[in-house]
Amino acid sequence: MSWNPSIEPGCPDDVGIDAIETLIVPRSRDLGDFQVRRALPAPKRQMVGPFIFFDQAGPAELLTGQGVDVRPHPHIGLGTVTYLFKGDFHHRDSTGADQVIRPGALNWMVAGRGVTHSERTSAAARSGPNGLFGIQTWLALPDSHEDMAPSFEHHGKDLLPMIEDRGVSVRLILGNAYGEVAPATMLSETFYADVKLERGGRLPMPDNHEDRGIYIVEGSISVAGQEFDAGQMMVFRPGDKITVAAGDRGARLMILGGATFPGPRYIWWNFVASSQERIEAAKAEWRAANWGKGRFDLPVDDRSEHIPLPD
Repeated sequence: MSWNPSIEPGCPDDVGIDAIETLIVPRSRDLGDFQVRRALPAPKRQMVGPFIFFDQAGPAELLTGQGVDVRPHPHIGLGTVTYLFKGDFHHRDSTGADQVIRPGALNWMVAGRGVTHSERTSAAARSGPNGLFGIQTWLALPDSHEDMAPSFEHHGKDLLPMIEDRGVSVRLILGNAYGEVAPATMLSETFYADVKLERGGRLPMPDNHEDRGIYIVEGSISVAGQEFDAGQMMVFRPGDKITVAAGDRGARLMILGGATFPGPRYIWWNFVASSQERIEAAKAEWRAANWGKGRFDLPVDDRSEHIPLPD
């Protein structure tokens, strides 16, 4: 789910320790049927590599007929990454993309100068009890790609590289790590992966990227002799050799990072930009609702409603 319900994204608590450059403890936000935990942006850490927004949605259990309906809404200056552990989303956007995503697959939408999309629980999932559990992230676009045409890519779970060793399973979602390269088109140096660790399993963090972080989805891990539980993100100092070990329950992690971004980004509602002027221009166009006559149009087959610009 890539809709940001806040105009100014709420920042989680931040705690520093010696072995980790930044420890982030997200705050939860109740959206009715499920909760969202936001790890990025944080008070002392806006980004990890190009990652500027990181939300955990759920886990949640929904009754027959229930589902998530994120109405059409706009983005500029970013790429959205949807990755699910449970449930599905029917994605439609103004590039013409119409795609249901299920666990283990990737939806990668690049907003560029402007895109509109919706995300809804599929009709098939609503026919019975269903659940939702996943991660939504945004990657800021480099200056050279802020005005590019929007695009969309879907890559099934069988197309995402798997790296496996004793007690360790890694699905590479974006970028490059551990000698593998994921298929999605990247616009800056990036890595992003879904990691499962059995009890006592050990994972060395990639050492070919400057910015590196871990978000603990389930279980616990130890780092430098200290244990950390689910729902925390840690960002490591550049250059350090880091290996983490799963606790007694094992662990599921999202690891992320890439090249340090050259500068901060402005972020307002669903817009990310290198200047406030770009944000203001996008606000004016969305408010005007001149669909198909400027940077924004509504998704094919989902044009009857949209989320208005916040006051």
